[in-house]
Amino acid sequence: MSAISVGQAAVLGVVEGVTEFLPVSSTGHLKITEGLMHIPVDDQSVVGFSAVIQVGAIAAVLVYFFKDIKRIVSAWFRGLTHKEERYHHDYKFAWWVIYATIPIVLVGLAAKPLIDGPLASLWVVAGSLIVGSGVMWCADQMGRHKRGEDDTSFKDAMLVGCSQILALLFPGFSRSGATMSTALILDLDRVAATRLSFFLGIPALTGAGIYELKDALGAGVGAAPLAVGTIVSFVVAYASIAWLLKFVAKHSFNAFVLYRIVIGLAVFGLLATGTVNA
Repeated sequence: MSAISVGQAAVLGVVEGVTEFLPVSSTGHLKITEGLMHIPVDDQSVVGFSAVIQVGAIAAVLVYFFKDIKRIVSAWFRGLTHKEERYHHDYKFAWWVIYATIPIVLVGLAAKPLIDGPLASLWVVAGSLIVGSGVMWCADQMGRHKRGEDDTSFKDAMLVGCSQILALLFPGFSRSGATMSTALILDLDRVAATRLSFFLGIPALTGAGIYELKDALGAGVGAAPLAVGTIVSFVVAYASIAWLLKFVAKHSFNAFVLYRIVIGLAVFGLLATGTVNA
């Protein structure tokens, strides 16, 4: 039997789609939901399943930002053969995304036993949710929100890209939360910080999904649950992206900070009472 049923896959697809790009930790929410459904969060096939359905959310980014991505990729290819094109911001930005992805790939490969084992605990998730909330609140208060997307630099991309490692090592910290917080500290405005987080997530999450696919299929998750979870996450993530960009244009991140604290405390309570298994 599959470690995850089709019905459970659909639920997890909704959770992934809603939370992947919100700064609330999709990994944390997936693990919490898995725990509530009594799915072993540290099972290799379950870890693989969670990574694979992220590809559905990434596909939503590719569709939503198709024009932007096409422009950036086209500029990159033109720059490879035409020297004058290499001064264009889009050409440079494409390289920055590539360079900024290297640190998380190296750490992900080196620390995989820890990530799939001890760090997969719900205790880590709960603590990371709360600690990450403090970081996000401070970043939103400290940032001057004066720089737009066209003002981003190689330094910005590298620092924001490296911040993804926090979410990789501490599920619950949130990849979106870490990247957006770092961008805010660097004085990018909230919309620019959010869009940069989206673009940097494309190679990292796609690579993780492809890498884990063999483990998800080979270790006990059927093709049907994987397909359902991925499709559902795509549909829900598309709507989530559209909502988030409108939200951050007019609001601070305080609502997410409060939500994360409440969820973190709730998970601590569930673990302490034995309602869910860590």
